[in-house]
Amino acid sequence: MNSLGIDKDPKDTRVVVAMSGGVDSSVVACLLKEEGYDVIGVTLQLYDHGIALEKKGACCAGQDIYDARMVADRFGFPHYVLDYESRFKQDVMEDFADSYMRGETPIPCVRCNQKVKFKDMLAMAKDLGADVMATGHYVQRIEGPNGPELHRAFDDSKDQTYFLFTTTPEQLDFLRFPLGGLPKTETREIAERMGLSVADKPDSQDICFVPDGSYARVVERLRPGALDQGDIVHLDGTVLGQHDGIIKYTVGQRRGIGVGGTADPLYVIRLDAEKKQVVVGPKEALSRDVILVSELNWLGAPLSDLGRKVSVKIRSASKPSEATIYPEGQGLGMGGARVVLHDPQFGISPGQAAVFYDGNRVLGGGWIVSTEKQPLAAEKEQGAA
Repeated sequence: MNSLGIDKDPKDTRVVVAMSGGVDSSVVACLLKEEGYDVIGVTLQLYDHGIALEKKGACCAGQDIYDARMVADRFGFPHYVLDYESRFKQDVMEDFADSYMRGETPIPCVRCNQKVKFKDMLAMAKDLGADVMATGHYVQRIEGPNGPELHRAFDDSKDQTYFLFTTTPEQLDFLRFPLGGLPKTETREIAERMGLSVADKPDSQDICFVPDGSYARVVERLRPGALDQGDIVHLDGTVLGQHDGIIKYTVGQRRGIGVGGTADPLYVIRLDAEKKQVVVGPKEALSRDVILVSELNWLGAPLSDLGRKVSVKIRSASKPSEATIYPEGQGLGMGGARVVLHDPQFGISPGQAAVFYDGNRVLGGGWIVSTEKQPLAAEKEQGAA
């Protein structure tokens, strides 16, 4: 059994490495080549090449494609660039724009992994005769009693499991994540030892197809009218001002709302896309303890109506919160769930993901479609009376 868990010699094991042009995927490809594996590097061109050349430090941009090719040439393994621009625009960029138009806050990197990288690219890897596909993600794949499991990375500060919650058991069986057990500092040390030109390359921070950080401009280009004006309305119905497009706001936002003169700080409570309203109010109005999710991808033992206690992350940078998850499909499409938080949380935004954990193991995740506030016990009793 080799280091990738395949019962073959490394030289007889073909590995397709998804190369973004950054230090992480470059180190993965070169480490595997150094171990003697039959490595093929693949980079996807995902969006307009002219924009790509302007955008530095983003996944699959023009410079990054060049960097990936230089790494492959130096270490002597094949490298292919595949044009997935049409698929990416349809499944990621269009979805991104539609989500904003619905008053949501989308996560396009998750859709890219779900719809492109771990779907089409994985199928292409199999067509190339690969035994496995490897990536530079900081997550761990651990063999469990019922098959491979997805676990948080060793380096908690770099953990990317939140963005990979849509990974299916079938995909996990084929995927490998060689960096999951390493701290990022060691990855860069390996890159320096190997003399990689990308050793000091900064990590990508922005969404790859947003060349200047202006999400609103991208959405407006895809959806004319996205910046239509509307009212900023207090929860009590008072119109406080005007906005230049609900896509510029997100649930929980405090700064930059565009209204002032109130005794207490105001927060964005919800976005009403149909009425083109930004609804604001005090922080306590953001408190929610029930989350409804759709498209649940579940990697644990089947859920029962009795529910299961889990830890849940409702934003990529948030700490997990304790909750109980129940299966619920009505109105949510196939694979919905109802998540009851043990303690209320603030600023939960539709369009984001709820990702569920048991310790370090990822149990699954789903897309947040709405939130609720359970009535207090006294309110329940009063209602019953």
